[in-house]
Amino acid sequence: MKPLEGRIALVAGATRGAGRGIA
Repeated sequence: MKPLEGRIALVAGATRGAGRGIA
């Protein structure tokens, strides 16, 4: 796995968690 892919996955997970928390 490339560092970039890992970072994208991390950001996607954080965004999803934040969106769920707000919603």
